[in-house]
Amino acid sequence: MSTVTETRLRVRYAETDQMGLVYYSNYLVWMEIGRTDFCVESGFRYRDMEADDGIAIAVADVQCRYHAPARYDDEVLVQTSLKRLRRRTMLFSYRIVHAETQQLLAEGSTKHVVVNKNSARPTTIPRRYYEMLLAAESPDTA
Repeated sequence: MSTVTETRLRVRYAETDQMGLVYYSNYLVWMEIGRTDFCVESGFRYRDMEADDGIAIAVADVQCRYHAPARYDDEVLVQTSLKRLRRRTMLFSYRIVHAETQQLLAEGSTKHVVVNKNSARPTTIPRRYYEMLLAAESPDTA
């Protein structure tokens, strides 16, 4: 079963620039919110994984392509999916769309490395999280 988590956000005034458009770095914050929601819908809370198992999922690479601007008070949907899961790495994919018009605003991906939270050295993801994420993975067909 492939999972796409949908997170609804309303653009806050503080997220806009002098032109009234969402400042580009906020899309990365929205991706993080989507990824956190994805973990919850997969069966675990990310902060519990950090606290209970001493594991973190460090961002190693970010890609974001902007298509159209979002503005103050717009509602946006962050659609998050897991495209590739390995024992030490994972790749999430995101589509950010305007909630009302469904216009694509941005799309991107984040690659992560599983690390020991104390040493920041790569490690393997604990089996229970791996299995929960594997059940939600939606591999690329391209």
